[in-house]
Amino acid sequence: MVNVRLPDGKLVEQPDGVTAAEVICGIIPHLARRAVAAQLNGEVVDLSTKIGDPEVELRALTLDDPAGLEVARHSCAHVMAEAICALWPEARLVYGPVVEDGFYYDIDLGHSLTPADFARIEAKMTEIVKADRPFRRLEMARAEGLVKLREEGNPYKLENAERATGDVLSFYVTGEPESGGFEDLCRGPHVPSTGRVGAFKVMRVAGAYLHGDASKQMLQRVYGTTWATKKELRQHLERLEEAKKRDHRKLGQELGLFVVDPLVGSGLVLWKPRGAVIRSILERFMIDRLLEAGYQPVYTPQIGRLDLYRKSGHFPYYKESQFPPLFESELARKLNGLWEATIARGDSDGFSADEQRLLDEIEQLAAGVAQKLVEKSFQPGPGMGQHNQHVVRELLEHEDGFLLRPMNCPHHIRIYQSEPRSYRDLPIRLAEFGNVYRYEQSGELAGMTRVRGFTQDDAHIFCTPEQLPAEIQACMDLAKLALDVIGLHDYRVRCSLRDDSREKWVGSDRNWELAETAIRDAARDSGLDYFEESGEAAFYGPKIDFIVKDCLGREWQLGTVQVDYNLPERFELAYVGDDNAEHRPVMVHRTLFGSMERFVGILIEHFAGQFPLWLAPIQATICTVSEKSSAYARQVFGAARAASLRVELDNGDDRIGAKIRRATLMKIPYILVVGEQEMADETVNVRTREGKQMGSYPLAQFLAACALEIANQGAAAPGGEGQAPSTLVQSSASGSG
Repeated sequence: MVNVRLPDGKLVEQPDGVTAAEVICGIIPHLARRAVAAQLNGEVVDLSTKIGDPEVELRALTLDDPAGLEVARHSCAHVMAEAICALWPEARLVYGPVVEDGFYYDIDLGHSLTPADFARIEAKMTEIVKADRPFRRLEMARAEGLVKLREEGNPYKLENAERATGDVLSFYVTGEPESGGFEDLCRGPHVPSTGRVGAFKVMRVAGAYLHGDASKQMLQRVYGTTWATKKELRQHLERLEEAKKRDHRKLGQELGLFVVDPLVGSGLVLWKPRGAVIRSILERFMIDRLLEAGYQPVYTPQIGRLDLYRKSGHFPYYKESQFPPLFESELARKLNGLWEATIARGDSDGFSADEQRLLDEIEQLAAGVAQKLVEKSFQPGPGMGQHNQHVVRELLEHEDGFLLRPMNCPHHIRIYQSEPRSYRDLPIRLAEFGNVYRYEQSGELAGMTRVRGFTQDDAHIFCTPEQLPAEIQACMDLAKLALDVIGLHDYRVRCSLRDDSREKWVGSDRNWELAETAIRDAARDSGLDYFEESGEAAFYGPKIDFIVKDCLGREWQLGTVQVDYNLPERFELAYVGDDNAEHRPVMVHRTLFGSMERFVGILIEHFAGQFPLWLAPIQATICTVSEKSSAYARQVFGAARAASLRVELDNGDDRIGAKIRRATLMKIPYILVVGEQEMADETVNVRTREGKQMGSYPLAQFLAACALEIANQGAAAPGGEGQAPSTLVQSSASGSG
């Protein structure tokens, strides 16, 4: 017999070998009809899984549960793969994982799929779902499974199996044994039958390299989505449509905020004047808060010696996402050229002309290095590409040169080390809006939210262990202030900790224990909703991440606070304590906005380009009815600028309707119409970007109302109408104007 503990704590005795489905059905029959998978001791498994341990914890998973929905999405990927193979039998499957809000399946197919094919795929999927065929798991010894895959002739599935660990390979078949059914190599788990995958839709198709390697086969990646009900699917599609309208790449172009120019480079943002105004307002706001909180501004170069980043651990830790180093010696430059030539050749047979030339030049420069290449089996044979690249990078890792900085912290550390420090000096808080560079893959770049060059509102605090709790809490308070002021009120805190992959983390267990305890205590004491997630820490320490939800319900990671005992140790940082002995400071890394590019991109979408008055790049447009009111319009323009309002004057020859439409499309909060009547009365006729006509008011009254709104940080509700200046509303209610 086995003891099964249920979520309510109840312990039930069951026969040995009972399945998860049988336990659920015997205890809560109506839940068994909705269950799609189960959790056994925290692990998600098929409902058909037999229970053999003496005591287990069991929980049923339905489509209402995120873990259950993930299983359904994985299963729906199989249904889509079966449909594609039924329609195009020559298609060869690669793999199909779950992603946020859905799934995809990579396939190798001779012709390109288009959105015109989606209806056929969905129709075939519907047939498979209506058939409600069971998912059956089959297991084979690894050797036997590899023989089976070789016979089937799909090289992608064979490679997947060879890369898998363990002595057993698992396959899933949809259908009964006598009818054959669709089969796929897969670890699972899956829903009980095809009829349980939920409401689905094929979304899009894109190109994708095998394993993300540009030297390998180009595949077609077909994306789909699955939800528990048709209503939830419809709501998801509506959110996507709204997101398209708010896409910061589209709005950024229309509103003249930024541009990414291919001649400048992918992932490198050019801030146009209006976008630069938004950024500078945010920066000035935060700089003022930092100065009040005792931070000291610094400026550091955007490039540094490789040895600096070797010492910090950033090089070669982040080497896959760094721009190539600028090496100093001729030998290093030749080796780097050899590395690039080896990448260009890939896995083809024989050295390329460039590789052979560089090998000859390296031998002339340094015969010993050429000999090391031979000893490390740098060879021209097929399939040696990645090995050869690794060999050259190993030899380069000790050469000196310069690197576009991926992080600001090593520079701030060197400022700390530039003079002796006493406990009386601590905490030292250094802040910089510093530019950093990451060589993201081209397929991962997205407007301002995923870039290669960005500005972090970075700060590093050096403090005593006793000061650490207060410093973490102060950082969290600043992060909350930044989000609250901007109108992002829906957020939670993630404690990002290390996991068991020890090779990913640097430093002693003791340092990590101290840092993780500090993080947990701060999250608990903050009073905010928080959760823990293993494996999300920085390589040198755990962190608190602010996970912010925008008006469409999408979550973004913005501010972060990291506790670091390890870099102070690596750099041998010290301060003299009150006992006249040297002590090691603790380091806190923190950003509030994160990257300015990403933060502004998120704000564009959150506000749909309708920035609150205090943040709008142009706060009001003055539109003349005719040439007769131009002189008065210029007076209004001058008075508004003198009142520190960001205004523009539209006194061209267009009709007033065209001017109003132009200002409305640019989402300018207030449109001031000036004609002969306004000139005679010395007023302005006010309307909002939403089309609300507020009437005529004395200019001084309008400017005072705007000043009050800005002083109160009058951020409008996301996507809603801008707040009318309160004094104007009162005046309108009383009949004046």
